[in-house]
Amino acid sequence: MPEHEAVGEHGSPAQEVGEFLRRRGEQIAQRWADEPLFRTVFTVSRDEAVEAGKIVVDALAQVADTDQVHDPDAAGFTLVREQLSRMGAARSRAGFTTAQVSNDVDALRPPVENLLISDLPDTPTELVRDCTTALTVLMGTLRLVVLETALSEGQALIERQRLQLLEVATPVIKLWDGIVAVPLIGTLDSARSQVVMETLLEAVVDQHARFAILDITGVPTVDSLVAQHLMKTVAAARLMGAECVVSGIRPAIAQTIVHLGLDLGTVITRASLADALAYALHELGADIINAVPGGAGRR
Repeated sequence: MPEHEAVGEHGSPAQEVGEFLRRRGEQIAQRWADEPLFRTVFTVSRDEAVEAGKIVVDALAQVADTDQVHDPDAAGFTLVREQLSRMGAARSRAGFTTAQVSNDVDALRPPVENLLISDLPDTPTELVRDCTTALTVLMGTLRLVVLETALSEGQALIERQRLQLLEVATPVIKLWDGIVAVPLIGTLDSARSQVVMETLLEAVVDQHARFAILDITGVPTVDSLVAQHLMKTVAAARLMGAECVVSGIRPAIAQTIVHLGLDLGTVITRASLADALAYALHELGADIINAVPGGAGRR
């Protein structure tokens, strides 16, 4: 009996699609290997693309067997998430938009649908329609699974980049042996304040610093939460054996601190970064000599 005559004897249209996917898995994988989603990821070997396609076809067949073609959480989609979704995530990391990734996944459907129709030449029209509908739903769910993973990967990438930008925006500078400084510029929020604390404490340990200068000249304003973070940074540095000096407190920030009732009595403050450096050098026993007309004067 020809293969297509067996259609309709195994269960629901979705399960018929599962049988079809197993019969034509090799052909489907061969056709998918030439599609952008596979071709741009498996650039070294086409055989790898074909093998990856077989894995995806087998996984889709498992989903169809359970008649859960509409459920992205169906057990069979686990392998799809590990294989095809990884490829979608790679496309996302390469700069492709979710719409482009969606189109790439959608392009996998026509080759399978064409094979399915050609596989059912003598099958009743209604059954062919039901099977193609089940296949369409299955491939639509597949696209949803891939897009979810691509979006998650995109969000993770954005978060990593955000943290990298925070680190770049909070450089620790070694000003002198035993003296490090963090010149802060721009708006401070809780996340950045946390990065400041972690970065500064790491520098204190790495540089064996005795003084750590927090210069906030370039910070326009702070709120109560950020001010508390700065106070915690000062206290943490002291616990690490370093004295923290806060410099460049602007009038607006000073008013905010007073208004909030924060006690800076135990915090060393200086008007500018230069003054903070001079204080730290003096505490380390270094003298600063300023050139003056007619000679030199001790600062």
